[in-house]
Amino acid sequence: MSRRLDELRRSWLWILAAVLLWCLLWGAVDLRTLLGGALAAIFVFWLFPMPPMGHELTVRPLSAVHFLVRFLVDLCVSAVQVGWYAIRPAPTPPGSVIAVQLASRSDFFLTMTGILCTLVPGSVVVEAQRATGMLFLHTIGPGTAEEVEAARADVLAQEERLLRAFARRELLEEAGLR
Repeated sequence: MSRRLDELRRSWLWILAAVLLWCLLWGAVDLRTLLGGALAAIFVFWLFPMPPMGHELTVRPLSAVHFLVRFLVDLCVSAVQVGWYAIRPAPTPPGSVIAVQLASRSDFFLTMTGILCTLVPGSVVVEAQRATGMLFLHTIGPGTAEEVEAARADVLAQEERLLRAFARRELLEEAGLR
């Protein structure tokens, strides 16, 4: 019992993030929504404790801001591109499944890179191989070898920004970024 309470205390940042997500999903920030989100988050974290990740994460504020701004720009640009593909008077754009070998072998950063790539319109992760650190993405648009390589480079750049913003020095060295 006390071990679970200690785990909850160490997960306060994740619980706060879950409460914020809860408020976003409900579209309101009031006392009832905050309390309901807190109860739901505590219940979920109590039943399904997070594995320890303290050895992988650190926050570099300037890199984190750069990461966030660039991610938001990528989101907007790709949303406009996908919207244009939907309304343009032309045939359906080509789609490709591309394999991207990530630099990091961390499960956390593999998962986060996959989530970020899926959040950007026009791409979705179809498979992630934990053992090899490989992501397979379906992308809209790349039809030539150069465009496929550009899409692969975008994923690797996204991973690099994520690592530089939140990975510990040892993971950066392992990924060849130091």
